[in-house]
Amino acid sequence: MKAIASGLAVVGLLAASACTAAEPPEASAPAAAATTAERAAPADPAASPGTSGIPPLTVEQAQAALIDEGDLGVPWTATDGTATWHDGLLKAATGQADCQRLLEALYTDELLGAPAGPRAATALDDGDDAAQLRYQVDASRIADVERTLAWLRTLPRTCGQFTAQTTAAGTEAVRITDAGLPHDLGDARQGLRMTLTAQPDSAGEPTTLTLDVAVVRVGDDAIVLTAGALGTLPDDTTQQALDIGVQRLAQVREKGRAQA
Repeated sequence: MKAIASGLAVVGLLAASACTAAEPPEASAPAAAATTAERAAPADPAASPGTSGIPPLTVEQAQAALIDEGDLGVPWTATDGTATWHDGLLKAATGQADCQRLLEALYTDELLGAPAGPRAATALDDGDDAAQLRYQVDASRIADVERTLAWLRTLPRTCGQFTAQTTAAGTEAVRITDAGLPHDLGDARQGLRMTLTAQPDSAGEPTTLTLDVAVVRVGDDAIVLTAGALGTLPDDTTQQALDIGVQRLAQVREKGRAQA
């Protein structure tokens, strides 16, 4: 459907939605810049070290750990606008609780929930493939990250196939499979490959969004990545972004350890 064609922009850091809404979540305004950062007061004192014995990640360190267009190469660029498939295909409702929770977490960019500490995020566009990638570094509590990883691991079974009603593209069929991330990527990880296919109400071709979702824990911190494209994602984009990102976050933390 041409109406879902990609126009690209910053995916904002939004407040998390309720887990099982009966109606699709309301739209929220995107952030105003390609890279965003925020501070959130953690439940524990900010000065206390993480389990690795080094001080918690700062906003500046989180920003330094982000990837950029230079890491992925041509045709990736800094984001230029919200991909219309974000509202068109992720803003949807289903009667299955875990599946609804996932759709809302993806729509609001809150897979880990509300931030427990400093967070930085950036978005990149590939105009050639109508693709957009959102990359986030989050100083979350390890227990929270591990709970999210455990939940994500259940989704290929509990939400392997389901249907949802979108606000803009009618009924869509959703399929979720395990993305098979390498076992040596970070300290813990889980990836999903999703396909969301909207059937138009009137005569026309179905629209398919291919979406990679990944959460990787690196020590006390987490990387959250979503990468989507209408049709097929560029080869190796997700793996390349995560490989570079994990190495960069580890380097930032090692530098923080040396300066502590």
